[in-house]
This record gives sequence, structure tokens and C-alpha cells, in this order.
Amino acid sequence: MAAGGGAPWAERARVVGVQIRNRFRVAPVDRRWLWRRADGSVATEAVRRWSDRARTLLQRDRGADQSSTSTGTSTETAAKSSSSALRFYRKKVGKEVDGIEDSVIFRSLQALAVPLIGNACYVFMHGLNSVQIYGAEKLHQALQERPKGKPLLTVSNHVAAMDDPFVIASLLPPSVMLEAQKLRWTLCATDRCFTNPVLSTFFRSVKVLPVSRGDGIYQKGMDMALSKLNSGGWVHIFPEGSRSRDGGKTIAPAKRGVGRLVMDADSLPVVIPFVHTGMQDIMPVGKRIPRTGKRVIVVVGDPIKFDDLIIENSDDTQHISRGILYDKATQRIGQRLQELKVEVDRLAAEQQSELKNHHVHNVSDDGFRLWQQVDWEGFGIGSYMFSSEPSVIQVQAKEAEPESQLEAEQSVSPAPSAAISYDVAVPHWFQRHVDPSELMGFAARGLMKNRKFLEEGYRELVEPASARWSTA
Repeated sequence: MAAGGGAPWAERARVVGVQIRNRFRVAPVDRRWLWRRADGSVATEAVRRWSDRARTLLQRDRGADQSSTSTGTSTETAAKSSSSALRFYRKKVGKEVDGIEDSVIFRSLQALAVPLIGNACYVFMHGLNSVQIYGAEKLHQALQERPKGKPLLTVSNHVAAMDDPFVIASLLPPSVMLEAQKLRWTLCATDRCFTNPVLSTFFRSVKVLPVSRGDGIYQKGMDMALSKLNSGGWVHIFPEGSRSRDGGKTIAPAKRGVGRLVMDADSLPVVIPFVHTGMQDIMPVGKRIPRTGKRVIVVVGDPIKFDDLIIENSDDTQHISRGILYDKATQRIGQRLQELKVEVDRLAAEQQSELKNHHVHNVSDDGFRLWQQVDWEGFGIGSYMFSSEPSVIQVQAKEAEPESQLEAEQSVSPAPSAAISYDVAVPHWFQRHVDPSELMGFAARGLMKNRKFLEEGYRELVEPASARWSTA
């Protein structure tokens, strides 16, 4: 061993390793402990769960293969049923999932912040903007007159970042917003509303629950929303999951999470849908300061019924159809929102047309009033302007010079309002010797009641006319 067999080098390497370990106090590692303990159990709880799940999947796949072989069904159908049974199930949630929102501190903050911000949003929407609401009594009745302990779920389209609380506040009377415990809970993504402790405290104080994007329908945020429903509270959710990508022109398909809130609640909630338009003008994408002077239209629909789905799935052992049940509820909500979207677009188009016609009518009336306010008596043509009978001068001019009279009539521009006859009885010399632009200039000057300006304007008219007569 001492003569080049390699053992002295190994012994020296072991001694060096012991010295290094003692110097840096590195404990010896037994790699056998990384996987199993001395009693043969799995080292960590996570590894145990994953191993149990893998074992269950293998056993289930074997059973599915055997059943498909015996019954003649396809392997694909069996695998699909197996995965559906594993993914969708009814997860019962208690009334208090997270005690943070129900603590005394946050209840005190909510009692102060919710009425203050809610009434400020109400004043902004109804004072600095124009809001037209159709069917608001449906929401008021569901909020005030529903049985005690009956949950309320409202769903709407999502256009702007400030849809909640602006639209919610515009739907409620200010007296209701003084009671914070009756108002809605809503959901917001953690990467937007809960990025730091200050924002987290603020949004929790205004009854906002955190939800993580991409974590599915069984995450803690959805469980918290479900617990509020089980407590008989009001939860508002945007079924689209995010803001509209085309400025509110269309409504994206609803997500399955809203179906879970409806079907997994201990008591079937009252579901009130509403759709709005105009918030894209108040809070455009990329803007942080809301605009004023805009028009918002909100249409509140009738409560959505789900009793037939509950009857069809009365057996709680039917776990395989749970995902189908969520999809049916989600599809029904999305379809109802699409119908309300058509209605609100129709109302917006009608109001836009009425505003346009009203503007044109006002312009016409303003022109007619302007025409009537001209002091035509100062021009010496007072009673002739609105007379339907031709004057003596006009009759003589038609008999003497029919061709020149026709040219003069064509050169005179029509009156600014349809209420005045086209063949206004203007004196013959006015038609022949006055340019139409000069006539309109004198009409504008006639609005001024000062006699001095009227006389100066009349001299400006007579002098060029007399000069032309003298040269002729």
C-alpha cells in the first residue's frame, strides 16, 4: 500500500478534507437523508404529496384502461373524464377565509374610506359628467330587499381602470354609501393593486380582495370572494377578467371563475348584470387623470336565474360534471352581458343622433332669431322683408325689365332660415345695386342698437351706390 498503490494519496486526501471541514465547520452530509428518513418515510411534505398524486394517477389510468377495454370506449374519452374529475370539484369555503379584512382595524378604515370615496365618485359622475341609468331600481331592490343572508353578485363589462368605483357609485344613492358593510367587495390583481404595503392597505380599506393572474379558479382570492357571498355579502366581479382591448366596442368571453362563484356558494346568489358605455372617454387607456364633461349610459338587466342548473346537478357526487356546470353558468352570464351590450349601444346611437339633430335645430333657430333682430326699419325696408305680397316696385320692375329682374333674383342669396320665404320683397334698387355680401354685412351691423352705427353703415351703402349711378 505504501509503494505507489494509491492508498497514501487517498489517505492524504481524506485528511485534507477533514482539516478543511473542521476549519470551516462544515458538517458531514449523508445523502441518504435527502430522500428518506430512517423510518423510511418521505423527507418533505411536498415530495410526499407529489408522490401520492403520481401513484393515484397511475392507478387511475390503469383502471381507466381496463374499463375502456371492457366496455369498448376509447382511451381518449376515459383520459378526458379522468382529468376533468381531477380538475373540477366543489370546494366548500367557510365564512371567514382570511381574517385580515374582518379585523377591527380594517373595519374602522372601511367605515371611513368607503363612504368618503363613494360619495366623491358620485359627485364626480353626476356633477362633472352626465350619467343616464336605465333599470337602477333592479339593483336597489336586490340590495335593499333581498332576504337576510342572501348573497348578491353583480357582473358588468370592464372598459376603464376606474369602472369600479365610478360606475358603482353612480348607481347607488348617497345614503346607501354611508353604510360600508352593505357595499360591494371586488377583486383586483395583485400585480396592480397590491404591489407594496401602502397600496395593499389602501385597497383593503376600500373592500378590494387580491387575486393572482393565472392561478386558476381555486386560488385563495376566489375563496375569499366566495366566503363573502357565504356571509350574505355583495361581491362585484368583471367576468372578462381584464379591461377591454378595443375601448369597449365588444365584450370578451366570460371566465370560468364567475361560474364557480355562482355554483359553489352555499346559497344561490342574486346575480344582477349591467353594461355601461362612455367610461372609455372619462378614463382612456394610458391616462391617470379622469376627464369631465362626458356622457355615460348604464343599463341594468333583470336578475339571471340558475335554478334549473341547481336541479340538474342536485347530486353532490357528480364531480365529473362540475366543470360543465361552471361553463353553463359562465355562458349564461356572458350571453346576458352581450344582450345588454346591444341595448346600451342602441341607446347611445339614438342619443348621438338626437344631439346632432338638436344642434342643427339650434343653429337654424339662432339664424332665424338673428334675421329677426336686424333693424330693417333703419334700412328703409321694414315691412317688405316679411311680406308675402310683392311690392309695387317689384311689379313695375317685372313688367319693364323681366330679364334683368330674373338676373337680380338669382344674384340674391336665400334667407338663412326656411321660415322666411325665398322671394322676399326687397326693394328693386336694393336687388340691383347691393352686393349680397354687403347686405349680410349690414344685417350684422343691424344687431347693434346704437343709432350712430346704423347711420354710418347707411352712408357707406348710399355713397358707393350714388357714385355708380353718377358714372352710369
